[in-house]
Amino acid sequence: ASFQRCLEHGVNRCELDLHLSRDGELMVIHDPTLKRTTGRRGKVAEHDAATLVTYDAREGGPGWVRPTPIPRLEELFEKCPFEHWQLEVKSASRERAARTVTRIRELTERFGNRDKVTVTSGSRTVLKALNELTPELSRGLVAEYAWLDPLKVAQHYGCALLALNWTLCTPERLL
Repeated sequence: ASFQRCLEHGVNRCELDLHLSRDGELMVIHDPTLKRTTGRRGKVAEHDAATLVTYDAREGGPGWVRPTPIPRLEELFEKCPFEHWQLEVKSASRERAARTVTRIRELTERFGNRDKVTVTSGSRTVLKALNELTPELSRGLVAEYAWLDPLKVAQHYGCALLALNWTLCTPERLL
C-alpha cells in the first residue's frame, strides 16, 4: 500500500530492504525478524512466502487503516512502475548472499528492469557476491560506520552509489 501511495504522490524512486523467505522468495521487510513489524515470532528466513504475505505488518508503525501484508519483490515489480529501485540487502552468509543476488538478477531479467535497479548493502559479503555472480547489476555501498574508508570500499566493489550515514559526512571525508 505504501509503495502505491508513493506513486500516487509523484514519488517515482524507492529504497526498500529485502530478506529471503525459507522458500527463496525475496520479501520486502526491513528487519530479519518479524516481531517489530508483525508482532510474530521468528525470522523471515524461517517462513515460506505464502505464509509471510498473510502477516499484517502494521505493528508499531503509523496507523494504516487497512491490513498491510509483507510484499514479495516480484509483486512490487508487477504493480509499481518506479523509475528506479534501490534494493538493500542486509548482511548475509556467503550462501545466502549468493542466493539473494541471484534471485534479484532473475527477477530483473524477467521484468526487464535491470537498468532501473541498484542493489545496495553494507555487507562486503553481499557486495562480493554481486561482483562475482551478478556483475551486470548496479551496486552501492551503505556505509553506517567509520571503521573503513567508505570511498575506498565503494571503489573496490565498483559501486555506483554511496549511501553515507550523516555522521560520516565530514569535511575530511568529503573534500
